[in-house]
Amino acid sequence: MFGARFLARALRSCSSAPCPGHRPPARLSVRDALGAQSTSGERVKVQGWIRSVRSQKEVLFLHINDGSSLESLQVVADSSFDNRELAFGSSVEVQGQLVKSPSKKQNMELKAEKIEVVGNCDATAFPFKYKERHPLEYLRQYPHLRCRTNALGSILRVRSEATAAIHSFFKDNGFVHIHTPIITSNDCEGAGELFQVEPSSKIKMPEENFFNVPAFLTVSGQLHLEVMSGAFTQVFTFGPTFRAENSQSRRHLAEFYMVEAEISFVESLQDLMQVMEGLFKTATMMVLSNCPEDVELCHKFIAPGQKERLEHMLKNNFLIISYTEAVEILKQSSQNFTFTPEVAAVDLLVPGVGELFGGSLREERYHFLEQRLARSGLTETYQWYLDLRRFGSVPHGGFGMGFERYLQCILGIDNIKDVIPFPRFTHSCIL
Repeated sequence: MFGARFLARALRSCSSAPCPGHRPPARLSVRDALGAQSTSGERVKVQGWIRSVRSQKEVLFLHINDGSSLESLQVVADSSFDNRELAFGSSVEVQGQLVKSPSKKQNMELKAEKIEVVGNCDATAFPFKYKERHPLEYLRQYPHLRCRTNALGSILRVRSEATAAIHSFFKDNGFVHIHTPIITSNDCEGAGELFQVEPSSKIKMPEENFFNVPAFLTVSGQLHLEVMSGAFTQVFTFGPTFRAENSQSRRHLAEFYMVEAEISFVESLQDLMQVMEGLFKTATMMVLSNCPEDVELCHKFIAPGQKERLEHMLKNNFLIISYTEAVEILKQSSQNFTFTPEVAAVDLLVPGVGELFGGSLREERYHFLEQRLARSGLTETYQWYLDLRRFGSVPHGGFGMGFERYLQCILGIDNIKDVIPFPRFTHSCIL
């Protein structure tokens, strides 16, 4: 009786978990496989897409990439594995032994025991060709496929790393992350270039607003951060913003990401500028440290000379000069950083990119604001903003940084549409 129960329990255990001697292969990313320091003869499984196929008389070579790194993993297999389905762009799952590679070009390679084609790819119809370096303008025609290229893969990995680096900077410096709303009744910029939000079908009476007031997609989280700065001395937000600009220039998007911060008890622009400079340099150094190959690809093949310009930016302090001088410098493109203070505001201008940062000290004088709102007939609408000055107000200031322009700046990418996964601009909203 006892023996039967023990046997049944053992069989159940074997069916729910692998028995000794039948351990499934460990799943590894290409990046982890390439970085392995030693091998113990264990079988592994790698999944990804074929970047190249080379067949010899007795040996088949594949290069597999899964997006985790710029470098692909070499798979070595018996020529009997060769078939038409193993083509550039096909997705595969490869099982085998990870071994030291005899080639000096890479550390490890995968000796295949099993190759399964998960999804076929018609290489002749596929718009990208192996070993062909397509210009970014050409890739832009295929927003659903361009992420499979080396160039866009590198840019998007840098984008991911830069996102983490920015969050890390703010966390390490004691900032509180605030999720500011995407739908808002405020026009923070005052430019009127807003996307209005309405339900797709009218509810009740056509003249009614869903929120009882006109609502828009946000152009900035500044006003909401100012609210939060009354309770937290340092706050930031990082999210999408929207501008209904009728522009297809290389510097503008209808949807883009903004990094914004607000700091209480700040009384000088110099204090703000130190945070702006610290954010730029700290985040950039982290990106260079964590994905050097991806940055190098951009600097080498897309923007030659950008490496030296970026090194100059990181070594030198930001400059404070007049607006007139800044315009001349931008025309000549002889300097990398330019601050242009205007009363209690400051902009960071970068040649080839334009305005990267914009910051200011906020007006905290209650009576001054009250008079301006009264003249504009906005006292009722912005009574909440006056309340911030009535109840425990402090000197404060903040800034915003365009994330896509930051990526353009560090990578040397000329067109802003190439540093965001799915660019939105006038007459174009694909996918």
